[in-house]
Amino acid sequence: MRCSRCAEPAVIDQPYRGAHACALHFSDSVRERARREMHRQLPRFAKGTVAVAISGGKDSAVALALADRYFSRRPTVRVVAVSVDEGIEGYRSHGLAAAAALCERLGVEHRVVRAREELGTTIDLTARRLPSTVPCSFCGVWRRGLLNRAARAVGADAIVLGFNLDDLAQTVLMNLVRGDLDRLVRMAPHRTRHVGLVPRVAPLAAVPEREVYLFARLERLPFDHGECPHAGRASRNLFREIVWQLEEAQPGTRQALLRTHERLVTRFLAEDSGAPAPCRSCGEPSAGGLCRTCEYLAGTRNPDPVAEAP
Repeated sequence: MRCSRCAEPAVIDQPYRGAHACALHFSDSVRERARREMHRQLPRFAKGTVAVAISGGKDSAVALALADRYFSRRPTVRVVAVSVDEGIEGYRSHGLAAAAALCERLGVEHRVVRAREELGTTIDLTARRLPSTVPCSFCGVWRRGLLNRAARAVGADAIVLGFNLDDLAQTVLMNLVRGDLDRLVRMAPHRTRHVGLVPRVAPLAAVPEREVYLFARLERLPFDHGECPHAGRASRNLFREIVWQLEEAQPGTRQALLRTHERLVTRFLAEDSGAPAPCRSCGEPSAGGLCRTCEYLAGTRNPDPVAEAP
């Protein structure tokens, strides 16, 4: 199969576009899509600090490489990579090593925030104390909170996330199925700013997961291939499979889900749902009186009965 734009051999087919692409035109298209999203989500940003969340996986590696390239022509913009060490034995250390290697190659400052130091616990410890709770539930909450704290600490005006098209489409579908419109409005990328919350941008929003992987391989970016040992219990697995099946049967489903999200957000923002209030325990922004981070931390002090059984 040949590239749709030249006579070179194609390295990927893109059913949602009805096209094939060679290595050169494919990589150029990923850079251009990321550039457009960055420009759309973070308009007229010419001075300040941008934090890039990097776990060491393919998505965050590509997001960092593209963000560094995008802002390299703006000497008044500082790029800082931030990693979260959740405390997952035999997994996170590999990702942190890959993240450090990429930051060193790019010459980007790298900071690591650790759950044990900031929260007094780790994902592994909490998973043992709360065996009936899916670890992804509190892991996601804590990661978001720690990233927000780390971004504020470096004076970041925005956080770049490695969410790809598949990730975002799955999240939209999950929230729609659950009828959770408030969370649907709060998901990245963010259009509004609230005190204490660093807005998040997702430059890979138009790039499917397999294209992110291919780009990372073509660019020879260091990244970790491992999977979190807790991932098998995640509810996202079901929605990942559903989105794959829908996309296979009807190419363009992922893009349609994102368009639905954008339209809903536009409508809900017009109604002004209000800014988050400080958590009564830690002071971090919260949708309720007690933020989810503190709720889970309280749960670790009152663990599941089964966890205390002899």
